[in-house]
Amino acid sequence: MFTEQGPTVRELAVQALSSIEHGYDLLAPKFDHTPYRTPDRVLDAVTDEVRRLGPFGTGLDVCCGTGAGVGVLRQLCRERVVGVDFSAGMLAEARAAFPPEGERPAAERPAAERPAAVEPAGEAPVAEGPAVDWVRADARSLPFAPAFDLALSFGAFGHFLPAERFGLFAEVYGSLRPGGQFVFPIGAPPPVGSRAYWSLLGFDAAMRVRNALWRPRFVMYYRTFRLGDVLKDLTRAGFVVRLMPLTELGRRPDGSPRARLVVATRE
Repeated sequence: MFTEQGPTVRELAVQALSSIEHGYDLLAPKFDHTPYRTPDRVLDAVTDEVRRLGPFGTGLDVCCGTGAGVGVLRQLCRERVVGVDFSAGMLAEARAAFPPEGERPAAERPAAERPAAVEPAGEAPVAEGPAVDWVRADARSLPFAPAFDLALSFGAFGHFLPAERFGLFAEVYGSLRPGGQFVFPIGAPPPVGSRAYWSLLGFDAAMRVRNALWRPRFVMYYRTFRLGDVLKDLTRAGFVVRLMPLTELGRRPDGSPRARLVVATRE
């Protein structure tokens, strides 16, 4: 997709006709070469803003994928970082990107030295910064006691139906210590009638048709994560919520920010 290293149209079609878990297992080796990976400028903007809220000891990347959020948490947390995802393929790629102390990242090793598969759980201490753990689990049933000072997530919420959102937030709430914070960026909706508006509307419509006609379902919707509903569900889950503008990502013509950081605190 858009690059020689990205997935082909056929590979994307096979993924789209799979379950979410299996689809991401298939996509994982090429995921970071697709537009689905969170852009570095978004990661950097969130890092700069969240740093002001610290310091933090432990961090949790919810639906970590190939580990972009773990890279953010390693800059913000002093003791331990955990990435959790239910795709073994994505976790394998993530762990290869953050190898144990003394090993080079998989991308820097000759092909013959790269592991064909990696256990999706276990501790992988890094040369500098906090220890990194990987856990395979469904975010709707997180296996953690209240152990984290900071939780974040990037680009995963479209995989949860609106009815599942409160339960997801409650699971994150239960994984945070008192005073812990759950943060994630949320973009402003595109103007009605714009190209982006029709693109997202068309994608969601196509996905609804696909899920009505084909099993297993592949849940991925761009227009179901509306800010007002999100704030209500976070509050229901017990969080105290505030919004911070991500000014590094620019402003819309009316002066409002193109993206905000949601900061939900467990008091």
